[in-house]
Amino acid sequence: MPSSPVFAQIMSGLHPQAFARCVEQFPPPRRPRGLSAYDHFLALCFAQLTWRESLRDIAACLNMRSVRTYHLGLRSRITRTNLAYANSHRDWRVFAAVAQVLMRRARRLYEFAPLPDPELPTLSYALDASLIKLSLALFPWAHWKQQNAAVKLHTLLSLRGALPAWSLITEAKYPEQKTLDQVPLEPGAFYVMDRGYLDFGRLARLDRAGVFFVVRSKCHVRLRPVGSRAVDKSLGLRCDQTVLQTSEWSRTHGFGRRLRRIRVRDPLAGRTLVLLTNHFELPAHTVAELYRARWQVELFFKWIKQHLRLRGFFGRSPNAVKVQIWSAVCAYLLVAIKRKELGLSQSLHEILQIISVSAFEQTPLNQLLAEAHMQEFQPDCPNQLMLDNI
Repeated sequence: MPSSPVFAQIMSGLHPQAFARCVEQFPPPRRPRGLSAYDHFLALCFAQLTWRESLRDIAACLNMRSVRTYHLGLRSRITRTNLAYANSHRDWRVFAAVAQVLMRRARRLYEFAPLPDPELPTLSYALDASLIKLSLALFPWAHWKQQNAAVKLHTLLSLRGALPAWSLITEAKYPEQKTLDQVPLEPGAFYVMDRGYLDFGRLARLDRAGVFFVVRSKCHVRLRPVGSRAVDKSLGLRCDQTVLQTSEWSRTHGFGRRLRRIRVRDPLAGRTLVLLTNHFELPAHTVAELYRARWQVELFFKWIKQHLRLRGFFGRSPNAVKVQIWSAVCAYLLVAIKRKELGLSQSLHEILQIISVSAFEQTPLNQLLAEAHMQEFQPDCPNQLMLDNI
């Protein structure tokens, strides 16, 4: 008996009833007559996983294999018109809620995945934001600066499995520090951030919630050392100090408690970094490695921008842009979930390449990837070897 199509195998990571519960949280003003909310979600995920260029491209690709669209999970006829209407009028918060469901499931699956460094704390997250650039002529509502337009994707990435644990889409001018007011806090976890998140008042909120943070300091910050510890300079460490803020206003409205300042030399970049944390027990070298692991969130942004559909957009409204970005996050999570469920050794990029050309194939995904792996390492044609010896 033939297996379900590869695309349906990927989408099995989200049960339709779980999607329906997300729709119930943000019900539409009237019942949709043409394209259902679930079919809209499937079509956009199909576009992400197969790199479709436009709404017409999505409709043409699906309708050309209309016999198999039922097996993909689609129950409505996909047209450019109903996709465009859904992108503009379907609430983007439904897609955001679906992404949160997938994040929770992915976290359970990757609960025991290895960390970049085994010495790092078990609960470690990297918080950062990245601009998704747009055309100002097509998206004037997203004006950023001068002749540029963009929106900003904020992500809290779990270092265990490099999976997003929380995301937020805002205008490009939205300051990173303000996301500290909205990010979910997990007591006992470490939150690693770049210097854009240095706000002592908001960091105090994290400290009161029992959260540990590691943040890069800025050059103008003045702190008074009140104690120091010995460091191993062969590891690039320069100092490990206990510090206090100097001004009365800072002690009252900022971070009133003591902080730990670690100065480390990065030989590759040829610069010195100053890290601040509210945790005093971890070795200084581990704190430095924890900040180094923050690069995982930069790689996540680079991956979704390069391998998913975030360079060209299917609609011009704010709702359409947010729907497409959230569908990209959902596609990333669905591939990661299936990779863990099947125990696949291939990278997410390799899996995505196979999916993009085999979405309609009715072959088990693990078998398909095994066949592709064997073909990749097939020896050259023996006739070619004979010619080389002439």
